[in-house]
Amino acid sequence: MKAIGSDLTSPQYAALVLIKENPRIDQATLAGAIAFDRATIGGVVDRLVSKGYVERTTNPKDRRARVLLLTAAGETTLTQLKPVVQKCQSSILPSLSAKEQEEFIRLAAKVASAENANSRAPLLKVRSNGGLEQ
Repeated sequence: MKAIGSDLTSPQYAALVLIKENPRIDQATLAGAIAFDRATIGGVVDRLVSKGYVERTTNPKDRRARVLLLTAAGETTLTQLKPVVQKCQSSILPSLSAKEQEEFIRLAAKVASAENANSRAPLLKVRSNGGLEQ
């Protein structure tokens, strides 16, 4: 990231991806979807808003909740960073063949899934209606 002049962190990148995939997602749902606690996600979103990547507005259905939208700058940043992230991900397990990498990731996901409920901030799936499921 630094090599291309970006100071975006992994949690910020994950948040941008989820916001792009789920426009008008609220912060609580975003927190569950990237396995962050609600207190921490507030700081992540604050930094994305200050960088101009995300717009935070009041939810018209619930004035207490805030919804998030990707800005044009956020969209551009994601487009620029995607190849960098993909290159980084492909270099994590260089000694394994493509098939072995797939198997490693499958097994790691299986372990993570089995222990998810024990996490202080379990990973939750975003439903098509915007809600969360485990």
